[in-house]
Amino acid sequence: MSAHIGDISNLILDPDLDTYYLMDATLLKIPEMQKILSEIRLISQKNSLLSYAKPETRAKLITLAGKLRELNHDLAINMEVGFSNNRHGNLRSKLSDKLTKFNSVVDLLTAQLDKLINPTALVEYYAYLDGSDRVLDSSFELWDETSKELDFLLHKRIESFITKKLFISVLVLITLLIVIYLFVAFYRSVMQTVFVLDEASKKMATGNVDHKIILDNRDELGQVVAAFNKIADALVAANQEITVLNDRLKAENIRMSAELDVTRKIQQMLLPKDRELKEVMGLDIAGFMEAADEVGGDYYDVLQHKGRVIIGIGDVTGHGLESGVVMIMVQTAVRTLLAYNESDPVKFFSAINSVIYDNIQRMKCDRNASLALLDYQQGMLKLSGQHEEMIVVRSNGCVERFDTIDLGFPIGLDADIAEFVAETIVQLYSGDVVVLYTDGITEAKNMDKLLYGLERLIKVIEINSQRSAAEIRQAVINDVRSHIGEQKVFDDITLLVLKQK
Repeated sequence: MSAHIGDISNLILDPDLDTYYLMDATLLKIPEMQKILSEIRLISQKNSLLSYAKPETRAKLITLAGKLRELNHDLAINMEVGFSNNRHGNLRSKLSDKLTKFNSVVDLLTAQLDKLINPTALVEYYAYLDGSDRVLDSSFELWDETSKELDFLLHKRIESFITKKLFISVLVLITLLIVIYLFVAFYRSVMQTVFVLDEASKKMATGNVDHKIILDNRDELGQVVAAFNKIADALVAANQEITVLNDRLKAENIRMSAELDVTRKIQQMLLPKDRELKEVMGLDIAGFMEAADEVGGDYYDVLQHKGRVIIGIGDVTGHGLESGVVMIMVQTAVRTLLAYNESDPVKFFSAINSVIYDNIQRMKCDRNASLALLDYQQGMLKLSGQHEEMIVVRSNGCVERFDTIDLGFPIGLDADIAEFVAETIVQLYSGDVVVLYTDGITEAKNMDKLLYGLERLIKVIEINSQRSAAEIRQAVINDVRSHIGEQKVFDDITLLVLKQK
């Protein structure tokens, strides 16, 4: 009821209502719609080869269509409110066409999906794929434009705050000047009173805002003193509020810094130690991981259990605290399954994915992870899981590349990934080198925005393939740092080098 009254009235409680609705669209509604579209696309892609649709599949598509329609309707209404309350006049002209286009393609897609209510209606998976792609493209266009306009409005809002701050500062300055003028005007007639006021103002100027003047007379000077004391009270209250806010900010910064530091230390503690790597029979192993932020989202590990060696490498989307926590959960899940000697890659990855997916849903964070695992026994590598390519440089200099795109599915993106998991076997011989890496290496940029690239990585490995694993690792890291130069590191860098003894 209150929302209805607010919509039909002219009472605007927030003068920046356009910023609120634009932020709601950019940070909540459009991303939520993109997530629903991805689910529709994933369902359609997974079932596109079937000649029929299961009732639960129809029900899920219909449910997603309903959510999509509701969000589309809310988005259109909210954006219109934002347009109507846009005092800068930049939203309707910049966003109206893209919003109309987006609403239209969403309506077309939901209309197609609504036909599934009829049990005899034909399921057009390829049409849903095509439609969801069009809607996604349109959503990205709208999102880009809303982000630009939101940035513009936020800058305007900041400028407004600065202007208000300047106005208040000038007002305070004028008030102080008036007070000083009144002090000087009474100086000749009431010398002692003016002296007291002068002393008080000096104390306030040095930071003692608690000082007050006690004067018994009720004439004009008494009124001036009363006004002076009110200003002092106001300054005391403002100073106390600022002190409280500063204390809260310091405490929050200390808390967040401590949390990040603890998480970073936990990550470093969980990395395999040199002693563990040297205990692996048959392999010379060297690893490296460096986070772009205080906490990284990359993962690598080397674990031994009852004659088996599990070597893992992964990359959680994004970086920072959430990605670091997901990385630690992946490491724990892998270690737990190894302790129970689970050797079936489908069961192994399904169990990891189930744990990570449920935790990500509980955390309500938009994260998933690529993960590749190598099961090593006596020169035999069993590779499974989806990650970057695995590079093998044979002792004779021949280079082999193993694409993992068809060996798995991103961890935590979908509830069930069993049907996507596969395995390939690689036989290693003495002197063969295996390199695993994250995209923080291949996508590292220099000051000219040029990527380091996979070909350059392979070249460095080839040149140094006759050296030890640690020397190969250092050669690659040195070359990557040389490429980056003074450029900021935008992603975590992880490298794992294995050499068959």
